[in-house]
Amino acid sequence: MTISANKPLLGCIADDFTGATDLANMLVRGGMRTVQTIGVPAADTRIEADALVVALKSRTIPAADAVAQSLAAFEWLRAQGCRQFFFKYCSTFDSTDKGNIGPVADALLDALHASRADTPFTIACPAFPENGRTVYRGHLFVGDVLLNESGMEHHPLTPMTDANLVRVLQRQTQSKVGLVRCDAVAQGAEAVRASIDALKRDGVRMAIADAISDADLYTLGEACADLPLITGGSGVALGLPANFRRAGLLGDTDDAGELPRVEGTSAVLAGSASKATNAQVAAWRETRPAFRIDPLAAARGEPVVEQALTFAREHMNAAQPQPVLIYATATPEEVKATQRELGVAEAGHLGERTLASIARGLHDLGVRKFVVAGGETSGAVVQALGVEMLRIGRQIDPGVPATASIGAAPLALALKSGNFGAVDFFAKALRHLDGGAQ
Repeated sequence: MTISANKPLLGCIADDFTGATDLANMLVRGGMRTVQTIGVPAADTRIEADALVVALKSRTIPAADAVAQSLAAFEWLRAQGCRQFFFKYCSTFDSTDKGNIGPVADALLDALHASRADTPFTIACPAFPENGRTVYRGHLFVGDVLLNESGMEHHPLTPMTDANLVRVLQRQTQSKVGLVRCDAVAQGAEAVRASIDALKRDGVRMAIADAISDADLYTLGEACADLPLITGGSGVALGLPANFRRAGLLGDTDDAGELPRVEGTSAVLAGSASKATNAQVAAWRETRPAFRIDPLAAARGEPVVEQALTFAREHMNAAQPQPVLIYATATPEEVKATQRELGVAEAGHLGERTLASIARGLHDLGVRKFVVAGGETSGAVVQALGVEMLRIGRQIDPGVPATASIGAAPLALALKSGNFGAVDFFAKALRHLDGGAQ
């Protein structure tokens, strides 16, 4: 399939679906026309865009599988002619002692430098100050607390119990891990490049980079203009569009986030168990209709999908139609109780499968605008809806843009990482997808 013969500048690999849209949002804000693919497209696909983001579902799968999928995405992006590559993971560095950040970064470095004479090196910077994620002396903060005191220590799949990212990453890789200190970042791009050169001479292949402000992220982006690979959260991508503009490869554009208008009804699906999504669900339920999915009922074979769709149909067909929220979001205690009953993996997969089936049923009922909370849930939903590519629009909340599927019958989607978005995000996103004022 050919959408355009224009070669993209930046090729990105994201380890989950909402992380991909988060990164794409940053690039659109910088004036780069950006397309997100769901998985690795066919080899003959050519896309009109300045940046391509391949969304994988590789954050919590076995490390070897994550490496294989990431390398497949890299080879496709390299075949498109991308000049630089970006490996995107969560701003809370979601991972375990086995990976997958370290193993994937190692594999991408090896693949990129197989035909190069220079020393393999990349930074790792998950900082996103706009959403309260900062890195200082190698330690990740969420707001005013260390990562391991932020609630992430209770994450059902990737509990983060250590805020020292140098230590966390070193446990995942045989490569030597270092630190680009805030002292160097504060002095500007030249000082960062000097720090990188010193780290490389010391045998370091990956370095956590401190960043406590957007200015730091712009500095890091400029300093890394010549690195073949950058890794991090979406924040460090803030400085990348300007690099291509300075090189004369990217023009100035105000329409990078333009999307087609999508007609049809709306619905909200939530699967994340994060603090932010729990608060958003609670806020919605105060004034709007909501239906809770009980995973244990689904495991017993009860018709929860049919019940949810009946609930949605009743409200869509009411005298005053209303969009509904269908959610599997639960408190950490409820999540742990379900995991004890079903097992950790099956509890997660069951929720994703259930919400994916409901998404298909909602589409059959005429829903064309979906707000989805949770990275794993978003991945399951877009796959269930047959979405293969997304054009990225303007930001709704930090880290969350509006998107529209590419195809004959486009859908409007807002795919939200669990921890992102204001308390009123669901209602705000629906207004955005409806074309209302922001």
